Amino acid sequence: MSTSNGTEKTCATQRATSFEVIALDTASLGDRSYLVHDGEVAFVIDPQRDLDRVESLLEQHRVRLLAVFETHIHNDYVTGGFALAERHAAAYYVNAADDVTFTRTPISDGETVAVGDRMRVTAVATPGHTFTHLAFALHEAGETIGDSAALFSGGSLLYGATGRPDLLGAEHAEHLAQHQHASAHRIAALLPGSTDLYPTHGFGSFCSATQSEATSSTIEQEIAVNPALTQDAATYVRELLAGLDAWPAYYVHMAPQNATGPAATDLALPDRADATEIERRIAQGEWVVDLRTRTAFAAGHTPGALNFGTDGALATYLGWLIPWGTALTLLGESADQVSEAIRELSRIGVDSPVAHATGGPEDWGQQTTGHPTATFADLADVRSHRAVHLLDVRRAKEFEAAHLRGAQSIPLHELLARIDEVPAGEVWVHCAGGYRASIAASILAAAGRRPVAIDDAFGNAAEADLESPGR
Repeated sequence: MSTSNGTEKTCATQRATSFEVIALDTASLGDRSYLVHDGEVAFVIDPQRDLDRVESLLEQHRVRLLAVFETHIHNDYVTGGFALAERHAAAYYVNAADDVTFTRTPISDGETVAVGDRMRVTAVATPGHTFTHLAFALHEAGETIGDSAALFSGGSLLYGATGRPDLLGAEHAEHLAQHQHASAHRIAALLPGSTDLYPTHGFGSFCSATQSEATSSTIEQEIAVNPALTQDAATYVRELLAGLDAWPAYYVHMAPQNATGPAATDLALPDRADATEIERRIAQGEWVVDLRTRTAFAAGHTPGALNFGTDGALATYLGWLIPWGTALTLLGESADQVSEAIRELSRIGVDSPVAHATGGPEDWGQQTTGHPTATFADLADVRSHRAVHLLDVRRAKEFEAAHLRGAQSIPLHELLARIDEVPAGEVWVHCAGGYRASIAASILAAAGRRPVAIDDAFGNAAEADLESPGR
């Protein structure tokens, strides 16, 4: 068996079988989908909504899609599973216990599905991330789950972590955390230690309770390092719940969409907007988003535009902040950059921006503005001779771990609602690396403040003698 990112990289795994597992990495959301084939037929696990990536792989490997499996009703993206299965007349396997409005092939714990002559997929109930979560074990025809070569674990057992248990509501979090611990132990008991692990979440996704640097793992490796398998249930649940932080606001819209069998996305460019229309949309309070890098945005942009660069977690943060349903215009250096943003946003159900424009700020309005950028060393120098207002837009857990002396804490996702708490005038704003600070600076500028965006790694704050210990 081998694994790749869907492009050119292929790495051998620990068990040799006649299957190939190809990972489609959606780094911006911290998720992976998987296409598995035996040279003739294929199945897909947890596909994203932009199906052209899957279609390209099917064509490249000259295999026929027979089945699509969902590990759970996703909370962090709109699935492409229903549309993909429908397009290929493939079976769409969704937990029989899930309350959905579309036609699916129901599957339950312990059921085994034949995909072609050689591949067998067995469902394993693994509640914890959701109540009805399933993992899927892959083994050869004639073998049992105890011979599995791979486990597609969705949001249950991740690399060095587990999926978070609070996305269905805080009232369910402790119960689901207990389930998550039990599910991890069930997996470890059912499957051989050499089984390769392929989670959907855990690569930066807010669906993961914690983050790991690992890029591959096996059941045996997780038994040695995963808190769900090294800690007793009480300790695991207590520490898991204590470590949870905020999750993106758009998550509340994902599961309801996924329960209806969403259609494939339309990636076409919307109508082109001229400078007059862009200025009118900004004046009307619509969102006009500049997709360029934070460096380019700081150097010059259209007044009132907001900066969510395609070089960062665009979908996560725009989806988190934008009032759901707000008209959206995208400004990019090129049509390709706008198309990239449309693809990213479609994955979270932000469909059909109303307009777009390409070029630069000189093409998008009669006026151009900008704001200064700085480093933490610059901040230390300025603070040595005058007071400045410092705004930290990292999340609460980040601030608690360590922060700068005298900093005001307003997490980025709360800034729009709490903008009146930021004093008038000059505001120095920082995050952990610069991306969120630029978003915040654009919001502050649109609200009449004078931002200075700190474009620097937070670790450099300690070297500048600015850091205060966490509380």
